Amino acid sequence: MGEGGASRRGAPLLVTAELPPDVFAWAESLRRMYYPPERNKISAHVTLFHGLPPSAEREIRATLASAAAHNLPPKAAIDGIMPLGHGTALKISSPALIAIHEQLAESFHGLLTQQDSHPLMPHITVQNKVTRGEAKALQNRLRNTLEPRNFVFYGLALHIYREGWWDFVQRWAFRGAKGS
Repeated sequence: MGEGGASRRGAPLLVTAELPPDVFAWAESLRRMYYPPERNKISAHVTLFHGLPPSAEREIRATLASAAAHNLPPKAAIDGIMPLGHGTALKISSPALIAIHEQLAESFHGLLTQQDSHPLMPHITVQNKVTRGEAKALQNRLRNTLEPRNFVFYGLALHIYREGWWDFVQRWAFRGAKGS
């Protein structure tokens, strides 16, 4: 997509942290098993920002490119379950990713929605919009089988929100990222 492509359509922009292929494949398989199929419009992901204004696309691209170029791949671990009320997520611990998010949030000051103004709690949603009972059952199942997974995030990615679907725009690899 060319420069300014999202802004011509007025669709909000989303920023994600890119998972390595093995972690993505594992999380995606859980999402396909447990996310209601009629609602599962996007792949497994770690969202950093949910709704940046398309009018700032050029600034957002430049900021993401700079952040990726100046940061090593952040170390992370999937080390628990995060209850979401009517859903379940895999909890991610990553002080380095949180620090990058804080830097980005500072750069995006004045552009952030209320949702994006909160501190980051990194996670991968594998189930949502189910009954509380279904969510608790999956949480118990995963607690009994989940083994911690250490990994590094490969980069940052920009997407356009399209009524539940996301259109990929661009990816920026972290400095020295391998396999991205």
